[in-house]
Order: sequence, then C-alpha cells, then structure tokens
Amino acid sequence: MKKTLTCLLAAATMLTAPVAHAADKMLLKTPIAFSTALPGLGSPIPRVAEALKTMSGGTLRMKVYEPGKLVPAFEILDAVSSGKINSGYTTAGYWAGKIPAAPLFSAVPFGPEAGEYMAWLYYGNGMDLYQEMYDQAGYNVKVLPCAIIAPETSGWFANEINSAEDLNGLKMRFFGLGGKVMQKLGVATSLLPGGEIFPALEKGAIDATEFSMPAIDARLGFHKLVKFNYFPGWHQQATVFELMINKDVWNEASEQHQAIIESACKASMADSFAEGEAIQHAALIDNIENNGVEMKQWSPEMLELFRTTWDDVAAEEAANDEYFAKVLADMTEFREGYALWKRNAFLPRQ
Repeated sequence: MKKTLTCLLAAATMLTAPVAHAADKMLLKTPIAFSTALPGLGSPIPRVAEALKTMSGGTLRMKVYEPGKLVPAFEILDAVSSGKINSGYTTAGYWAGKIPAAPLFSAVPFGPEAGEYMAWLYYGNGMDLYQEMYDQAGYNVKVLPCAIIAPETSGWFANEINSAEDLNGLKMRFFGLGGKVMQKLGVATSLLPGGEIFPALEKGAIDATEFSMPAIDARLGFHKLVKFNYFPGWHQQATVFELMINKDVWNEASEQHQAIIESACKASMADSFAEGEAIQHAALIDNIENNGVEMKQWSPEMLELFRTTWDDVAAEEAANDEYFAKVLADMTEFREGYALWKRNAFLPRQ
C-alpha cells in the first residue's frame, strides 16, 4: 500500500512542530462503520491511523475496530457522545432518524461533487454548520470530515427500469435523502449495513440495492445476483465520511494533537478521493467482460423524475425541520455562486 499520505504529513510535522511529551499520550479507540477491505470507503481510516502515529512520534495512536467489533455501526454516534468510546468513523447520513439535517453533511441528491462539497465545508459555512448541528442536537462530539468519495452507482436491479411504474412496489436498500425520493416513487426502502445486503438480496428480502462505487460493490458481490447496474448516481454525486471524537476528549487533547488529527483528516479527504477515482474503471470493465453486468444509463425522463421528486422532498424536509432548512439554504446559496465558476471554467460534459 502506498504511504504517500503518511510520508508527506510526517515530513511536514517534523519541520513545523516539536514532538509531544510522553505525558501527553493519546489513544483513540475507533470503531468504524465500513470494513477496511472496502477501497475508498473503509480503507482511508487505517492510513489515517498510521499517519497519526508517525506525525506524533508515537504519542497519538488510533486503534481501528472493524464494523460490529466494539459497537454496532448505527450506534457509533451515541457511543462517542456518551463517552462509551472516545471516537468513531462513520457517515452523518446514518443519523437521519436522530437529526434530520445530518444527511446534508453526507450526500445530497443532485448535490455537490467532491470538489464543490469540500469548498463549501472548508471555505463556506459548512464546517461551522456541521459542528453546530451536533451541538444543538445535544451530542457531545467534535466532528471532522475524514474521507470523501466521488459518484456512486445508482443501483443494482434484477430487471430494466424504464419508467416510474417499474420502480413502484420494489423493495430496495437505499441510503440517505435519496431513499426518501425513492419512497415517493413507490419503493419500499431499508437502510442495511454493507455486510447485510447480499444475504438480503439472496433471500429475496430486497429486490434491488445501491451501496457505493463499482470497486466497492464488487467486493460485496451484487453482480452475482442482479445484473442491471444503473448510472449516474444522482443520489450521491459525492459522499463525506466523518471522524467523531468525544468532545471532552478533544478539549483535553494538546493543541499539537488536535492539529495533527485535523491535518491527517484533511489529507485523507484528498487521498480517499484520489483512491476512489483511480480504481473504478477496472471494476466496470470486469463487470462487463467477466460478470455479465449490463451498465445502463438513466434516460433524461427518469433523471428529471428523480430531480423533481427530490425538489419535493427537500421542500418537505425544510418545512419540517428548521435546521435542515438553514443548512439547505446555505448550501444552495453557495452552490448558486459556485455555478457561475463551474459554467465558465469547466469543459462541458461529453
């Protein structure tokens, strides 16, 4: 495995900061929501752990626990907040049932791509709103974006989907705000952890699924059961993953350790994005040539249906939750400004 992230951060740290004293040693016990075997999804956090150790001269360490080994994936937020564990790696979209605005910090239908998402988080109001969301909801956590991936596939289906009627009545694993769109179109959605999706498909508990990027989906074997893979991933053009640290633990950490953690996570955002972008084409080729998968593109009519349905969902969510409305309005304002740059600076899509 390449060690570019660790080496660069370590060199920068040795040039700019003294080594922390032994008395300042810190161990982050970090359960994760995604297997480290999943490239771009779970693989970033072991590299972050390695970087923390190297950059701190061994005074700051992270022990990574695979999904379910310390606490269940869907319980990480509560466990970190209560102090049961002092950190966790997951995605904010898992907390939609607790905090309606949380999915806006994970993935937004027809939302920002990775570059734009990071621009809003780091140089717009995104990070202030992200932390404020947890604070006002009563969670005792410090949140740091710590990985990001580019577009996901739109889903795996047993049959072609050519109209809204073909969706109606399906049982499908679906994530985040996109799941609410699918519900409006008659799909019965459920949010299953990655490891539970294949058995659910195999047993017929669900008819279809989305999970992540092609190289990640390949590890879970969806192509063995369902052969129609749809693009583009309108529901997740980019997905952000978070490192949460118990706020008391964070506040007691030295400024050096705080800076190292923040720097490692920022570097991981770039590193995880690059990893994800580098490995998808091989998975697509393998699906077509060896797995009998048919790659399908949504028709303009279906994409417009998804978009208009998302507009309805967004309006309803904003009407039902004041903080959702606040975050969505800020993101929308930022995106309206960014659109001027995007239209003029980037080549048109072919």
